[in-house]
Amino acid sequence: MSFRDDTEDGRNDLRRPFLHTGSWYRMGSRQSSMLESSQVIKDSSISVLACVLIVALGPIQFGFTCGYSSPTQAAITKDLGLTVSEYSVFGSLSNVGAMVGAIASGQIAEYIGRKGSLMIAAIPNIIGWLSISFAKDTSFLYMGRLLEGFGVGIISYTVPVYIAEIAPQNMRGALGSVNQLSVTIGIMLAYLLGLFVPWRILAVLGVLPCTLLIPGLFFIPESPRWLAKMGFTEDFETSLQVLRGFDTDITVEVNEIKRSVASSSKRSAIRFVDLKRRRYYFPLMVGIGLLVLQQLGGINGVLFYSSTIFESAGVTSSNAATFGVGVIQVVATAVATWLVDKSGRRLLLMISSIGMTISLVIVAAAFFLKEFVSPDSDMYSILSMVSVVGVVAMVISCSLGMGPIPWLIMSEILPVNIKGLAGSIATLANWFVSWLVTMTANMLLAWSSGGTFTLYALVCGFTVAFVSLWVPETKGKTLEEIQVLFR
Repeated sequence: MSFRDDTEDGRNDLRRPFLHTGSWYRMGSRQSSMLESSQVIKDSSISVLACVLIVALGPIQFGFTCGYSSPTQAAITKDLGLTVSEYSVFGSLSNVGAMVGAIASGQIAEYIGRKGSLMIAAIPNIIGWLSISFAKDTSFLYMGRLLEGFGVGIISYTVPVYIAEIAPQNMRGALGSVNQLSVTIGIMLAYLLGLFVPWRILAVLGVLPCTLLIPGLFFIPESPRWLAKMGFTEDFETSLQVLRGFDTDITVEVNEIKRSVASSSKRSAIRFVDLKRRRYYFPLMVGIGLLVLQQLGGINGVLFYSSTIFESAGVTSSNAATFGVGVIQVVATAVATWLVDKSGRRLLLMISSIGMTISLVIVAAAFFLKEFVSPDSDMYSILSMVSVVGVVAMVISCSLGMGPIPWLIMSEILPVNIKGLAGSIATLANWFVSWLVTMTANMLLAWSSGGTFTLYALVCGFTVAFVSLWVPETKGKTLEEIQVLFR
């Protein structure tokens, strides 16, 4: 054995404790080889769908964090005596924590694997929710929000990457969209429970998704593409066989992954200077562009402060209306999950961004016109209804494409050898812009609701041009075939 092989084996051994802790399917593999039978694994085979449903607990936590600030604003500001600016800081601190998590996410996921990084992400989320629940002043409140954000930053990168790497090519779009569907379910749950329980109890309930995620991770296999990249050949084939089923011939897929890994490993050390090459900078530009435009379109500003928006629109039961928006968002995202592998990514992105642009223009016009109408008039009531309908239409339009698909495309188009570095950059960009939007949304709405929605509409109009010019169609292609598009 060469010195290079020795050192590679040493590096792999360092990762094994993280990789194999609780990996039942690996134990099954060893037993079956000893018994010269695959019956042990075959009886315990697990489908891709089951794996996706387990890791989807992470995005549910993500969504619960996003939705928490909307139904609790009035209660928290009253109980702790916060100003609008202080609560805006609280709402946006999850994004600050997520930026730190995004910086670390790529390297953590590359070093200890996708499962290990999700385990790490769950711990600060649990501590963060408990800190908020017991907060007596802004210090614990802010610290808890930062810890939640850190975990969410890792989750937001790792879950779509894991799903993309385990899913068959004909199901990757639908399974990848489960990530955003779970986020919307988390938001809806926060809105629903916020109607009935105090904000401290709601924070305790936020612990549940990650509390269930940790044991669930012990029952799913690691990403076969990550295992192949790390040189765990036996584990890689075992993981892929478990995911595809033991009656499935995986020879072709194994060979494709091995060729892709061999090609990308010719130059193992990727530096920032390497990102100047088109095969790297173009997919990174597309990934960053979609994730940044997703946030600049204002969706998080609307979701974080939807109760405030509905109050300014004249809705008497703003929290109930907010929950209604959460339900609609879940339904629309479920439709996108069903359509994405049928209609393709580009078409849904175009429909979504056009729909968001039109909806936001309608909302902006309604708010502008209300300034010239008496609050007691019928026209004022009509304009209030129009603004509410416009906000709902904007959420539906976003959920059909700009909500789920940017994360899906990011996980698909980044080459495996730069996924850690480039994925961290793209995720960081998303969370930085999300922080800017959530930090300024409350204050912008107080300045001018019509002006705020006009700014969001201009961004969505630019998104239409961006998608039509630069976003490739990835429907029906393997991850290895997608990488060839950029060479």
